[in-house]
Amino acid sequence: MRFMDIKPNDVINGKGVMVSVWLAGCHHHCKDCFNPETWSFKAGEKFTNDHLKYVLELLDKNGIKRDLSILGGDPLAPENIQGTIGLCSYIKLARPETTIYVWTGYTYEQLLERYPKECFDKIDILIDGKFDVEQKDLTLLLRGSRNQRIIDVKKSKKDYVVEFTI
Repeated sequence: MRFMDIKPNDVINGKGVMVSVWLAGCHHHCKDCFNPETWSFKAGEKFTNDHLKYVLELLDKNGIKRDLSILGGDPLAPENIQGTIGLCSYIKLARPETTIYVWTGYTYEQLLERYPKECFDKIDILIDGKFDVEQKDLTLLLRGSRNQRIIDVKKSKKDYVVEFTI
């Protein structure tokens, strides 16, 4: 897994102060994507154990409680999912109270067709769906277009999606 950036004090991509990890690689190539530099799976640098420890340190830096946002690119692309699940598992083991948000261009239903539900046990909030410029809406929280959903993964089942409200 490769990443583009780690932002220690992000107040846009989540509720409260977030540590945001921006991953490299996306197959969707959405029209008018705000982050096309993340499309290549060869971009950025390799995410190492040192980066993992750094993210964990940032979550409590200066006594400020932060949660974690994982964006991209697409963290749940086949090339990234193992690393993303590993990152989420490590953070939840070390700091279980951390809320983890993950953005993906896939729908929750598509992901459940590809991977066992257990893959998502460490993700709290999933923002799903490709950005659709025809449904662009800058007034939405955490999303760029109306087709995207904010899903409470813990409360959702395979055939029943619970949308998260802020």
